[in-house]
Amino acid sequence: MSLYRRSQTQGAAFFFTVALADRQTSLLIDHIDVLRQAYQRVARDYPFQTMAICVLPNHLHALWQLPPNDNAYPLRWSLIKRYFSRELPANEQRSLSKIAKREKGIWQRRYWEHQIRDDDDMQNHINYIHFNPVKHGLVTNAADWPYSSYSKTMNP
Repeated sequence: MSLYRRSQTQGAAFFFTVALADRQTSLLIDHIDVLRQAYQRVARDYPFQTMAICVLPNHLHALWQLPPNDNAYPLRWSLIKRYFSRELPANEQRSLSKIAKREKGIWQRRYWEHQIRDDDDMQNHINYIHFNPVKHGLVTNAADWPYSSYSKTMNP
């Protein structure tokens, strides 16, 4: 069995996909204010720059630039998930493992991260993030999705 190792590069840019355990729910947009508060609290306590973000009903994509000498994105995601989850009731269909670990069963335990390699890779991931609501059939124009950095990034 191979062991997955996360990048330890300090000061890098990373693309993330973070998903809810129940992909049939819309908790992230139903409770967007709670998510924003959690996100802002972590960004205040452990600064990073959000290059692009899009929150969909059951998952989100974000592209972060970490500060120099900092690679603590796992801590940041753990806190965002924790602060968001604290404000919501536990998933009624939690596994015994999640109950034992005091997890509410809201989030998938893992998430996807990709270290950005160069400017083209950065632009491709920003485009992917902003096009995602269109890809999922939520809107026909990326600018119409209210839970995205599209308008800020495209119209600074």
